Amino acid sequence: MSEKKVTMKDIADFTHFSKTTISRYFNRPESVSTENREKIAEALRVLNYKENKVARILARGKTEFIGLLVPNLFLSYYGEVMDSFLRSYQRYGYKFIVFAGSDSEETERKYIEELMAYQIEGLIVLTHTMSSEELASLPVPVVGLEREDKYIDSVNTDNYLGGMQAARHLADLGCDILIHFNSDARQEIPASRRIAGFTDYCLEQHLPYELLIEPYDNTYAHMKSVICRTANQVIEKYPGLRKGIFVSNDSAASILLNHLVSRFGGLPEEFLIVGFDNTRISQESIIPISTVGQQIDIMTDTAMQLLIAQIQGRTEKAGTAAAAPVHKIIPPILIPRATSMPEVAQKTE
Repeated sequence: MSEKKVTMKDIADFTHFSKTTISRYFNRPESVSTENREKIAEALRVLNYKENKVARILARGKTEFIGLLVPNLFLSYYGEVMDSFLRSYQRYGYKFIVFAGSDSEETERKYIEELMAYQIEGLIVLTHTMSSEELASLPVPVVGLEREDKYIDSVNTDNYLGGMQAARHLADLGCDILIHFNSDARQEIPASRRIAGFTDYCLEQHLPYELLIEPYDNTYAHMKSVICRTANQVIEKYPGLRKGIFVSNDSAASILLNHLVSRFGGLPEEFLIVGFDNTRISQESIIPISTVGQQIDIMTDTAMQLLIAQIQGRTEKAGTAAAAPVHKIIPPILIPRATSMPEVAQKTE
């Protein structure tokens, strides 16, 4: 047998409040006193009230949906960013509609059209396909994360500092040559600053270094082939030297580590590896990977605050000129592990 649907009248009868007060509780809760909100909440619990989300959307004109565009899910970083946003529901109450994995502007525009059809209230973008100028023209608030951001609010890691941290760490460990593996990122993409930070530190300290920059496409297979081929070049070029290798992300660092372990039966002492992101793949690897940690939960929380501020601002200041974009920079944290400091792993065992 189906359960009886609880109505506004049922809640009003139970609490002895008017239906108008009950309606205000659902649509403008701030207009109801704290004491009365607590009484209504208790009534909903006792009556086993199940909210009709569709009716609420129609009544308020708000869907509580946010769109999320990510480049791919094979890089562990994007999966963990998505997971962090999904967990933010407990704090902010927004749900996410996610699209992933397109390098085509035409396809991404179709994704956005689909999201608009769901009447999303805002959009968070990690993809690099569309310009921030075009994104800023959309009829909803937009926040970028680790992407070109001239015309939109954004949250980025201090990638320059992260590149310097990696270089300093490897230099302090007495490496004979410092090497950076990265893809060919456009300068306006924040992650390209990792290259600049690494290079500037090496130049300032007069350290021998090499940049090995080669584009990856949007697949694991291509990234693996590039990393393995580049690693073999390093092995042949620098025999016997203590090589400190800073890799652009933890997924690529894991590929490098696996390649070296497969070839040599373990990680040779002459190789020291530092990744970037501090994703689970760096922690759970058979040899835990040193990394420059992005503070992902802080970044996603900051992005949500920026987006919600825009959503509320558009409601309260309709018709006023848009404010200048806000750009938040979150500092990274160097996390030494066994691929650069074996003694760290021994202390934690």
